[in-house]
Amino acid sequence: MTIDEQFEVLARGAVEIVPRESLLTKLRQSRETGKPLQIKLGLDPTAPNIHIGHAVVLRKLRKFQDLGHEVTIIIGDFTAMIGDPTGRSETRKQLTPEEVAINAKTYADQYNKILDPAKTRVVFNSEWLGKLNMYDIIALLAKTTVARLLERDDFTNRYTQGLPIHAHELLYPICQAYDSVVLKSDVELGGTDQKFNIMMGRDFQRESGVAEPQVALFVPILVGLDGVDKMSKSKNNAIGIDEPPLTMFEKLMSITDAMMPQYYELCTDIPLDEIGLLCDNNKTHPKLAKKRLATEVVAVYHGSEAAQTAGDEWERIHAQHELPDDIAEFALPADLLTGGTVRVSQLVVAARLAASGGEAKRLVQQGGVALNGEKLKDPSALISLTSGDILSSGRRKFVRLILP
Repeated sequence: MTIDEQFEVLARGAVEIVPRESLLTKLRQSRETGKPLQIKLGLDPTAPNIHIGHAVVLRKLRKFQDLGHEVTIIIGDFTAMIGDPTGRSETRKQLTPEEVAINAKTYADQYNKILDPAKTRVVFNSEWLGKLNMYDIIALLAKTTVARLLERDDFTNRYTQGLPIHAHELLYPICQAYDSVVLKSDVELGGTDQKFNIMMGRDFQRESGVAEPQVALFVPILVGLDGVDKMSKSKNNAIGIDEPPLTMFEKLMSITDAMMPQYYELCTDIPLDEIGLLCDNNKTHPKLAKKRLATEVVAVYHGSEAAQTAGDEWERIHAQHELPDDIAEFALPADLLTGGTVRVSQLVVAARLAASGGEAKRLVQQGGVALNGEKLKDPSALISLTSGDILSSGRRKFVRLILP
């Protein structure tokens, strides 16, 4: 590939590259000298379940690996004990070393599905941050100002609202910036929410005498399944890369047509011109485009055969209205039945199709619950059951009822 072609691959989907020309220069120098670029990504192991939103930046790292560059994952075991203040209106809970170790192991098991383990160096920033003495810390603090730190939106908002900013939180961007100095990184990747931290890495490298500070490459935050908030397990709008193929396929089929272009660009390797055709309703039916998207994404994490099987199963269940093969069984407790009947809302909660009576009531009233394919309309109704009846919620949750 030419340098321009390499740049095009690396720039795909990026929100911003700072500075763009510097990345081109570094790529040219790497080819001329035969010396691979040092690419850095910092991970604080606070949420070990990786979803396809996290995978956007990991897939970009893989592109650098495929082009022959060296990737270093920094597990921020030291910085995790400080707590990243990004996007926080309050001080983040500090993790214990034991929690960090467990999360780091889970992270590694998952990101190796995307990265080439043989070409991925993993380090823990406690290796150098844990060795700093008070003199070293004062020297680091002298490289920036309080005014610079307060430029960060999270701190500014809390300061103007009179909310606490604990002194240790101010160390977080400083520690992350020092990581870049230690590793002599040429490029650092991150989401747009990490812009302040990564740009401070450039500042610290420059203060340390680096002539060409690291390039900052920012990827967008993938919107979640609700089409509103960023993808997050806590918001229940995420697709985990460890989820079963059919579950991933079904979730991808649930996104809106408007979300497809971003998902295609950030979660697949389909060429951009082809994406344009797939996302044009006049050229491709939205259902076909969405099935292609779901197949491509599932194949990334489970392989082509599993993706095809998931697509066939989805079609069988949803298009042909057939039941899935692996329906979980639920044995009704005897005390749930009164005179051989059960209240609909209680049944829905007991079968774990809803977390509470209120949620069950809303689900039933919205037509989201069915018994043997017939929608239940009254959450307060008492119904009779037969062992083997199928209770379902939406198109994804099925339970076979077993009576005592």
